[in-house]
Amino acid sequence: MDITIGVQNQTRELVLESDQSADEVAALVTEALAGKPALELLDSRGRRVIIPTASIGYVEIGSEAKGRVGFGTI
Repeated sequence: MDITIGVQNQTRELVLESDQSADEVAALVTEALAGKPALELLDSRGRRVIIPTASIGYVEIGSEAKGRVGFGTI
């Protein structure tokens, strides 16, 4: 699933792909905004991404289903 995070005072967004479900990511974001100092996510390569909660502008959680490419999708 693709996750896009808008960071305050930055022109670029953080975009990462994660194996976590949409519900798991939403719960982590909600917990972080409720008082935790940082939002911590794992991407699909096992890297840890930590964003200070105070600098989060928005979080966009993409769909879990991936589009198929190729002739076999017809």
